Amino acid sequence: MKNFKSDRLKFIIASVLVAVILNFQSAIAQEENESISIYQYRRVDNDKVNEFIERETKYWSKVAQKAMDEGKLGFWALLQKMGGYDMPNSSNFLFINTFPNLPDYDKMGDIWNPQAVFPDVPMEDMETGSMGVNTSMIFVKSAGWTEVEGVNPEEDLKYITMVYHNANDPAGLIAAENEVWAPFIKTAMDEGKTNQKAWGNARILSPTGEDIKFNTISYDIYPSLKDALNQTWTGDLQPPDMTKIGEAEGNPRASVVYRIVHVVSAD
Repeated sequence: MKNFKSDRLKFIIASVLVAVILNFQSAIAQEENESISIYQYRRVDNDKVNEFIERETKYWSKVAQKAMDEGKLGFWALLQKMGGYDMPNSSNFLFINTFPNLPDYDKMGDIWNPQAVFPDVPMEDMETGSMGVNTSMIFVKSAGWTEVEGVNPEEDLKYITMVYHNANDPAGLIAAENEVWAPFIKTAMDEGKTNQKAWGNARILSPTGEDIKFNTISYDIYPSLKDALNQTWTGDLQPPDMTKIGEAEGNPRASVVYRIVHVVSAD
């Protein structure tokens, strides 16, 4: 006699396994489809800074816009460092380029072709590579974002504090920040109890290792340099329990303030 209970149990187990496999494949697909950013740190000669900014905003931001119109790029930003130490030997600009689907290195030239946008402008009038050197390039994946309700990017998002974390548990830190800090800062911004206007975090994909002094980045965005240098809190705001964040982080932070020179975004 056929064992219906056994067959039903086998069917249930098989169904569960199929569901687990499909969910796992879905999670992998979502991970693979997430955007990846390239952070490119550059040292520009002091006597070339103004010309560098002019060319990047006049020409290269338009090249980035064309790439976005073609779906090859999702975000482009030029940031200028405010202050610093060992300045003759460190970067003073940061590019952020976000790709919906990161192309192979040999395909990058298809994106960054200014003469496809400005065919009548000589390359020597547009190029900025000769004005400085790249000091670092890292691959980053965004892991969280929140902003004040009704944000006005042109007025609210002018300066950014990049906070570099050398966490004992990078994944745990990002999870704790999204669980604890994100809802807290969102409430504070919406209720006008802080001068901050946006917050986000990200994890480092490459390079990694002992020589790399940070493995996650968080960023606080403000409407002025004064606000970025002196974050304020007002009202009866109750700070969250920071235990989870402190345990995952474990080490001191480092931070740098940048001016947001220009942004081109698909969103």
